[in-house]
Amino acid sequence: MSLSIQLVLCVSAYVLGSIPFGLLVGKARGIDIRTVGSGNIGATNVARALGKPWAIFVLIFDALKGFVPVYVTREILTGTSPWLVAAVGLSAIVGHMFTVFLRGQGGKGVATSLGVAVGLSPPIALSCLGIYVIGYSATRLSSVGSLLGMWAFPAIALIRGTQPRAHVALSVACALLVTWRHRDNIRRIVRGEERGASSAKRA
Repeated sequence: MSLSIQLVLCVSAYVLGSIPFGLLVGKARGIDIRTVGSGNIGATNVARALGKPWAIFVLIFDALKGFVPVYVTREILTGTSPWLVAAVGLSAIVGHMFTVFLRGQGGKGVATSLGVAVGLSPPIALSCLGIYVIGYSATRLSSVGSLLGMWAFPAIALIRGTQPRAHVALSVACALLVTWRHRDNIRRIVRGEERGASSAKRA
């Protein structure tokens, strides 16, 4: 596959990842999601502002932003290397975090990372989702569940030994990016100030 096609795939994944579904849904409902709660455009803040049904809608479409380009690159196109699949997945996640449509601002990348994970390995992605549920249920903190779920992918992938090195490297890079995007949450957790999604003004 030529370099130009590889670049087109990565740029397309970035643009798709940049679509701010949370913001668009909020605007359609008469709310600028960036002025509510944490100001984040992801599903957690949408749940706070508009309720769980709309949050689920945003979660699904944010996940599809990661799944679709990875699936197309890996399963439909021929002759693609694991490193190209990883680059496309990373482009989609970076697009969500630093969207071109919001001058480089964006979400925290958890749902889009989940979509990428499903595209790479549905069984591992399901395990990570389960770990998120356990972490959230134990702490009532979405940030804790998200971070545990993100780091679970590279851990499980290394233990199973079935994923290409490129995919493991991608999962580590994504976990680092999501951890960095949660840095304020981590500080609040350390200080004992982080509050659950149902009552927090920040998450």
